[in-house]
Amino acid sequence: MIAALFPGQGSQTPDMRSVVERLRPDLLELCRRELRLDPFERIGEGTHMAQPAIYCASLAGWSLLEGTNVELMAGHSLGEFAALVAAGAMSERDGLQLVALRGRLMHRATDGGMMAVGAPVDTATDLAERFGLTLANDNSPEQVVLSGDAVAIDAACNRAKVEGLRAARLRVSGAFHSPAMAAAAPELEAALDAIELNEPRVAVFSGVTAAPFDSDIRARLVQGLTSPVRWREIVLALRDRGVTRFLEVGPGRVLTGLVRKTLGSDVNAEVVSEEPACA
Repeated sequence: MIAALFPGQGSQTPDMRSVVERLRPDLLELCRRELRLDPFERIGEGTHMAQPAIYCASLAGWSLLEGTNVELMAGHSLGEFAALVAAGAMSERDGLQLVALRGRLMHRATDGGMMAVGAPVDTATDLAERFGLTLANDNSPEQVVLSGDAVAIDAACNRAKVEGLRAARLRVSGAFHSPAMAAAAPELEAALDAIELNEPRVAVFSGVTAAPFDSDIRARLVQGLTSPVRWREIVLALRDRGVTRFLEVGPGRVLTGLVRKTLGSDVNAEVVSEEPACA
């Protein structure tokens, strides 16, 4: 069984735009028409440009899998939107408008910060509780991301290093995937209410539940702003469903690395190249 994985924030690469231009130039035109800009040209400005660019690059990568028997899908945070589009749950245009809005909402969140901890989730959770932080991403048995007050992030980062843990503050503008993002939820919810949603053609796993999206995709996507991304659990659930091959669709190779850290280095996980994968 094959699963397609769609990356999230931080996966951007320098050649992203050229890949989209070769494979899906219509997506660049869609950006110009709907957003009145080319997000690739301004990607360094922040989340509000990076998210629509990564979304387009992911759909360009998805086009390489035509004819491949993908039976399950998952997206890391932002990647859920590209996965749902690929599964036929929403249109490419609506997906672009949503990720552009989501990126703007997250870009406005200037309070707080995030840190990566090289530790199991139980250890990281203990650290988070001591400093009043929130578990934001459970990425793998070796990587957890915490979110919260900027001063507390700095203190927790220093303490983690004293305790012999790998820790680093992330270059983000706010405390993503935490209650600090609650103010952004109503606007995203209103935008989701305005679009047409269909039942996905294949099961797409939600980062909120680590299970396939249920009948209310809208609620899960809104909850994703304030809830942790349960990526490690998703990878384990995909394996338990019978997935033996993981294909990372889109820029970078972050998810491939997380799959290998979770399931072992010999797992069949690969980045989709510009040569179509065999079914």
